Amino acid sequence: MSNDVLSLAKELIRRRSVTPEDAGCQEFMGKLLSQVGFDLETMVFEDTTNLWARRGSDGPVFCFAGHTDVVPSGPEEKWHTPPFEPKVIDGYLHGRGAADMKGSLAAMLVATERFVNQYPDHKGSIAYLITSDEEGPFINGTTRVIDTLEARNEKITWCIVGEPSSTHHCGDVVKNGRRGSLTGDLTVHGHQGHVAYPHLAENPIHKAAPALTELSQIIWDHGNDFFPPTSLQISNINGGTGASNVIPGELYVQFNFRFCTENTSKGLTERVHALFDAHGLDYDLKWTYNGEPFLTAKGELVEAVQAAILETVHTPTELSTAGGTSDGRFIAPTGAEVVELGPCNATIHKVNECVKVADLELLTEMYFKTMEKLLVD
Repeated sequence: MSNDVLSLAKELIRRRSVTPEDAGCQEFMGKLLSQVGFDLETMVFEDTTNLWARRGSDGPVFCFAGHTDVVPSGPEEKWHTPPFEPKVIDGYLHGRGAADMKGSLAAMLVATERFVNQYPDHKGSIAYLITSDEEGPFINGTTRVIDTLEARNEKITWCIVGEPSSTHHCGDVVKNGRRGSLTGDLTVHGHQGHVAYPHLAENPIHKAAPALTELSQIIWDHGNDFFPPTSLQISNINGGTGASNVIPGELYVQFNFRFCTENTSKGLTERVHALFDAHGLDYDLKWTYNGEPFLTAKGELVEAVQAAILETVHTPTELSTAGGTSDGRFIAPTGAEVVELGPCNATIHKVNECVKVADLELLTEMYFKTMEKLLVD
């Protein structure tokens, strides 16, 4: 391999891998990994390319997980430099995916090469689970790879997801869990009619309003030491024809739960249906399950990552479950210990996304030291 982390990050950013396109990123990574003894397995599901790479056949299995796809750049004329032409400006590498998460992928590759060269007979196995479907609908990516691995009883022991977890400086925050996400699409049925003749119509807005008020005021749980309480937010609501003299026939409402380990998607859906039934609504409700919450409260991986960060930057790290979802939600249910460790997230998904070049070096060291603590006797 023999590449520095900045060069590899630039090579990945140059590939216009807007989700679900991989644009050759995984082929590029695979060639580098094969040079240090990894066996490669490409898994293509529908429009998504995934890479499972593994060095070794024994356990325990230490896995780097991440994604090569990026979100669209937005108006390119608003960038300081073209988003897919990486450039260093005042010590920061600019380009779409620099922080989320091609910088992390580059750090993983360099750390792995260093580790394998220094410890060619390390215990267990090192693996990579890379997808091009993390920024998209996430149905043909990591979740499908995990299904394949589970079907053949191939287990991950420890996993670092390279999502940009840091806030102010590299390594100050590690995500050791994430809340679950559950979306409800509710349609309440009424009968359309003239506002002057309400007895000949049924207004779904009026019928739904008390139920929605009650829904928004429920205390679902009180959270715990690692998670804030479960929250529900109504995100979209639409009813009516646009005319002031027409009672609508339907009301559409969309809401989302972000829930902690004190709840489950099954328990939440049952409570919501019971509420709407109790209010006598005529409704349809479609659920989209975006993932159950997961938590790696303690264990060898958390201890190794925290120690590696402390040795690298000489400051302690905060364990956090804040933020949205990540592909860790598909890996953790298999029994794996999962954390997220990556660069600062201040510019992710924004115009002029960038990452501090020095942080890529620090991240490489953190990844290397973590492997050293877990895979060297």
